[in-house]
Amino acid sequence: MLFKKKILASSVALALVGTTLPAYAQDGVLIEEVIVQGGIRGSLTRSMDIKRDSAGVVDAISAEDMGKFPDANLAESLQRITGVSISRQRGEGSQVTVRGFGPEYNLVTLNGRQMPTHSNTSRSFDFGDLASEGIAGVQVYKTGRADVPTGGVGSLINISTTRPLDSPGQTASFSAKMVNDTSTREGDKITPEFSGIYSNTFANDTIGIAITASSQTRNNGVNAAETTGWFTNPGDHAGANGIPNDENQVNRSTSDAEFYSIPQQLAYAINEYESKRVNGQLVLQWAPTDTITGTLDYIYSELDLDHTMSDMSAWFSNANASSQTSLWNDGEQRSPLMYSETHDNADFAMGVHQDGRKNENSSVGLNLEWQASDRLSLALDYHDSSAETGANNPYGTSSLVTMASFNKVGSTVYYDTELPILSQNLNSGADGADRPLYKNDMIITGSVFSNEAAKMDIEQSKLSGNFELSESSSIDFGVQLTEVSNRFVSSNVQLDNWGGFTQPGELTDILTRSSIAGQFDQVDGGNDPRLHTEYFTTSLEEIIAVGEASYAATGKTYAQLGDCGTGYCASTDWSVDKRTTEETSSAYIQLNSALEYYGMPVNLQVGLRYEETDVTSAALAPTYDEVYWLGGNEFTMVAAVDENGDAIQAFDDYTGDYSLLLPSIDMDIEVAENVIVRASYSQTATRPSFTDVQGGITVGGTSFKNDGGFANGGNPGLIPIESDNYDVSVEWYYDEGSYLSVGYFEKHVANFIGSSVRKGVPLFNLNFPLEGTLFNQAVADSGLDPLQYSDVGAYILANYPDNAAIDGDRIYGVDGDPLVTFQITSPANQENATVDGVEINLQHNFGETGFGMIANATFVNADVAYNNMQIDSQFVLNGLSDSANLVAFYDKDGLQARLAYNWRDTFLAGVGQGAGTLSNPTNTEAYGQLDISASYDYNDNLTIFFAGLNVLEETYNVYGRDELQVLQAGQTGARYDIGVRYSFK
Repeated sequence: MLFKKKILASSVALALVGTTLPAYAQDGVLIEEVIVQGGIRGSLTRSMDIKRDSAGVVDAISAEDMGKFPDANLAESLQRITGVSISRQRGEGSQVTVRGFGPEYNLVTLNGRQMPTHSNTSRSFDFGDLASEGIAGVQVYKTGRADVPTGGVGSLINISTTRPLDSPGQTASFSAKMVNDTSTREGDKITPEFSGIYSNTFANDTIGIAITASSQTRNNGVNAAETTGWFTNPGDHAGANGIPNDENQVNRSTSDAEFYSIPQQLAYAINEYESKRVNGQLVLQWAPTDTITGTLDYIYSELDLDHTMSDMSAWFSNANASSQTSLWNDGEQRSPLMYSETHDNADFAMGVHQDGRKNENSSVGLNLEWQASDRLSLALDYHDSSAETGANNPYGTSSLVTMASFNKVGSTVYYDTELPILSQNLNSGADGADRPLYKNDMIITGSVFSNEAAKMDIEQSKLSGNFELSESSSIDFGVQLTEVSNRFVSSNVQLDNWGGFTQPGELTDILTRSSIAGQFDQVDGGNDPRLHTEYFTTSLEEIIAVGEASYAATGKTYAQLGDCGTGYCASTDWSVDKRTTEETSSAYIQLNSALEYYGMPVNLQVGLRYEETDVTSAALAPTYDEVYWLGGNEFTMVAAVDENGDAIQAFDDYTGDYSLLLPSIDMDIEVAENVIVRASYSQTATRPSFTDVQGGITVGGTSFKNDGGFANGGNPGLIPIESDNYDVSVEWYYDEGSYLSVGYFEKHVANFIGSSVRKGVPLFNLNFPLEGTLFNQAVADSGLDPLQYSDVGAYILANYPDNAAIDGDRIYGVDGDPLVTFQITSPANQENATVDGVEINLQHNFGETGFGMIANATFVNADVAYNNMQIDSQFVLNGLSDSANLVAFYDKDGLQARLAYNWRDTFLAGVGQGAGTLSNPTNTEAYGQLDISASYDYNDNLTIFFAGLNVLEETYNVYGRDELQVLQAGQTGARYDIGVRYSFK
């Protein structure tokens, strides 16, 4: 009777708050009296019970009360779990890393259903889209299971929402709060947020309805110093993107065994954001009989984000500067403590930005559950879900119009403080003296209006069941069909007037003199007297009006046009269009058994999941119909055009397929009272990104040399990244709501994506004039060396002017000539890695005092790491880092308070920098944040609450090969909430 007598207090308690979870191997059917506890302690106890009674390694977070999640942001709550770290956008939690595996390696489900994302060509889920008020719980499955969708090498994260029949009767909660974001300088610091949840049942609790809605408005600012990239060179390099080795360079490396790095550009960016979130959920349930329950649910979320930014920057010319002076640190990898250039009236640039995007998520689902007999239960689940993103304004998802003063004769940057310090020298004329910045100096230069849109649809059907073999064992089984469609499009409207095209004085009336003084008051160096603080700002509309007027007055032709008919807006004439469809059929079977071993309860779950996936992918790409030789060693492809002269672009479908067989074994044994030892083995998989599997071939420019062209493309034939996972852990549940757990995990991961090169591949059936009929004839007639291309080309033009291959000074390839071949670079499965780590968690309640604490830490290692002394490309794992949490709380007599400190160690965020080499690292410095919250139950219905995020106003730093190579140094400030919640039954 062990299997049926295993009582889950957590199952009962979570049902009472409306949580829906995937079935656990040890779920019981015998109901005991359980006292449901709300608040912080109740939430932690329910989460602990889920961990204790689940098969495998599962951690969870539960709502403290209906409509009240521990944090306002789901990602912020998830970071409290051992092994989970987060990345932030605009100061808010956005995406998660689990056990060192980043967002693309973690699959997110909603009520067990695979959720789409709008991350362009990535599969990463953005938790910032969802408000927490309608969430009943989140479960993180760190070990593989046969009965859940495939896609998470790191984890599967399931978000549960309220079900009215799980908590019969009427319950409701409504809240209103004011948010004070200290980071904004221009928007309203105090903004409102409203939310409500209502659940009720009727007809003897056979019909239920639950409605959740929330509306949030927030203004916030992010100020950052940004270096667009670092050029890394061997010490003996003094050429392009380098520095000479002379008396002006102090301590510069000169050995070819060492490296030095210099910045490309330094900018100060002042960002302002306004975000508006709307979330809504509707759940309808009907149980016409005791054995049948139907659930229809609809979920919608929308994030409308508007962004403005002003910046000022200095572009470093490196070896092209008039002179360079530098001071360097010590070591094999050297970075500048100071770097200075002189110029001959170069540009001091300032930018104006205004853009935004709208993210939408929607899901409609139908679930039917049928208890067919005492031993057999069946369920049919279907959902159709989508996620999409795109511009919410005519300027696109990223915009920039630049203006500049061409009076800069010197730029110096100091990297001896946390904030890089930029000093500028502006020339007033012949005497060369420094002077202030004048409005009459400014002219419009270049502009870029980028536009992106993406949409992912998932349609999924699942038939599942459970059959009880005996009182102590059962079988779960199911089949599932999933279709995932993803489309990403983009366009770019760019005017390359970087040398300037308006006249001095034309901008005078629209400019406002501004300063960055005080904008970096939380960052060390923000008040440095060496800092150049003065610059000009204006609105995007005003500077566009001047630019368009100048184009009209001068008759200048726009190089590219946007939807507005000029070059000063975004375009929806997509130049990039990538489409991928994945169709997956899967089946699984899972055996659940409860046993005894020498009197010790043992639970065993053994599962096997099989999947087949077909991939079809295409990308819009230009086609080419001929090649000409202009002389020397330069050849040019000619794009195919239609009768209107427009370039012909085509979709070419590429296909691939693969299958997966994924076993899983979970066992736990209670070796002593309340002491559980777990051991798990599973195979999990993560599918390649949509970028990697995209179809189509893109050539790397229309010009090439005698050895052919270069191209790149995706590979729909890629197979998933697969991992063999081993877990062992010990858990001691020593008191009510208190436990200690220690776990070790190891992952052997194969099929990471690298790059492969295929040479000599013909594309577009282009005839190559080199070594063609006419070329060979000219070599034979002239006796010239065939490797002297210039001489042979000149001979052809001089001696065969009437040949069909000749058109003016161009020599074309014709039928019979060999075909142009290309070197094609594409993704390939080729890398392996091993990751292991230790997770430690202590949760303790101090008796009936109301006080409690949580302390946990995760230590992660891998057998691959970035080598700073290598400048070639290398395989690494992004996101690996140690992390820790320390939480103190009080919950008694209606008063609740919590202090939570989260820390994440330095980690490699990626490889590649803006204007630096593609192999340079991007590291995120260790970051810790203190959050506080408190609430008081004024009576049984009314609660007053307060919260503060990042109350210590921590700053952030992103850097390259060492901390001196700053890529971003910035501040986001603190945020405070105060509000009321009214609940009733």
